Amino acid sequence: MGKNTYLTGYFPLFSIILFSSSFGFYTEVYLVEQLERLGIYRGMTELFSVIQIQLALWFVCTLLFFMLFAALKLISDTLIELSLYFFSKESEGETLQRVRSGSWIFLIGSLCSIIVVKSSFLLPFIFLLSCFVYFFYFVFKASETLSTAGMFGLIFMHILFWICFFIGVSYAVLKVYKAFMSGIMPT
Repeated sequence: MGKNTYLTGYFPLFSIILFSSSFGFYTEVYLVEQLERLGIYRGMTELFSVIQIQLALWFVCTLLFFMLFAALKLISDTLIELSLYFFSKESEGETLQRVRSGSWIFLIGSLCSIIVVKSSFLLPFIFLLSCFVYFFYFVFKASETLSTAGMFGLIFMHILFWICFFIGVSYAVLKVYKAFMSGIMPT
């Protein structure tokens, strides 16, 4: 029986669900601690049970992380295909097929994230490690169809894009935070 190429097509979805669940659980625990510290949690438990509050917070956090990871996957897939369009010597999509088998990397990383769900250091570390390992896997698999200049162009394009993306997002978040804080603080 031959290998079914569509089998790994579900791995990105499973990875996103598992990573979202892990980050959602960690964030839910953090939010409960903050609500307890602020004295809000006790009032909430008078209206709802502890389990209902925790499940609702976990669901909302998981949903937000799911949307974040799905958006990052969409951006990443677009960037991969765009970089292959610009720098690859082949146009049939064989490189893209070889690269897609790397979804195992994120699936393994997401399974590990379930194990270390309570660690504020290991959880993001495993996610970032999965991203870096996948990037090196991508460059290795794509290198067969790239010239030396194409290889440097592809790597530079990815690094430049993600640096600019995260600087831009960080700047926007800081501006919104500053505006929010100046709006609630008396002058």
